[in-house]
Amino acid sequence: MTHLEVKWTRSAIGRPKDQRATLRGLGLTKLQKTVKLEDTPSIRGMVKKVLHLVEVKEVD
Repeated sequence: MTHLEVKWTRSAIGRPKDQRATLRGLGLTKLQKTVKLEDTPSIRGMVKKVLHLVEVKEVD
């Protein structure tokens, strides 16, 4: 199964509350933190919502 490596790269200051909550939901608590998540449709949707704040890589 493939995984996604999501790295938080841009600050959430001044962003809507739902985008900050999405970052929390992905497990991103600090800037520059990287998390490895399963590649599921729900995770993809969350990443799409905050794509302008994160970097994403597909990992096998």
